[in-house]
Amino acid sequence: MAKVIASQLRKGNVLDIDGKLYVVLTAQNFHPGKGTPVTQIDMRRISDGNKVSERWKTTEQVERAVVEDLNFQYLYEDGEGFHFMNPENYDQVAVHPDVVGSDKAYLEEGMTVVLSIHEGIAIALQLPRYATLEVVETEPVVKGQTASSSYKPAILSNGVRSGVPPHIDVGTRIVVLTEDGSYVERAKS
Repeated sequence: MAKVIASQLRKGNVLDIDGKLYVVLTAQNFHPGKGTPVTQIDMRRISDGNKVSERWKTTEQVERAVVEDLNFQYLYEDGEGFHFMNPENYDQVAVHPDVVGSDKAYLEEGMTVVLSIHEGIAIALQLPRYATLEVVETEPVVKGQTASSSYKPAILSNGVRSGVPPHIDVGTRIVVLTEDGSYVERAKS
């Protein structure tokens, strides 16, 4: 077991709490004006799939489970689940849909992801931090409108809804954070 402080936890980390394994779904740090900063963690218990929320002081120590993080390449999805291949030894593993969850929208054939393996079973998935997607639906561009702090709704090529700046039009490729689908920048190429 390895102890880490709560503020260092990220989506996909695996925790050992009272002998049970949990995978982190979301991790947010809150720094109120007065009082102690806290980390809010939403997680799923691996044994039964129940979702749990915990709140710790940002400096509190939390047990991270010993798991092996390995690079795998996404192949396809079928009735058994999502199939990944280890590019080093060509071993294939089927991952249960509960482990993939909402990350399914970002999976592309051939994409390299990190699977957390505990006792031979894939228990968590970490996508690359960014994804490049095309805007397939949004409001039209208003002539003369420049980048501002207000965003307009858009639907991306993977079906995810996001907010984009007013100058982004249908067909534009953009970079988004896979963690929450938020707009980062216009794609370079």
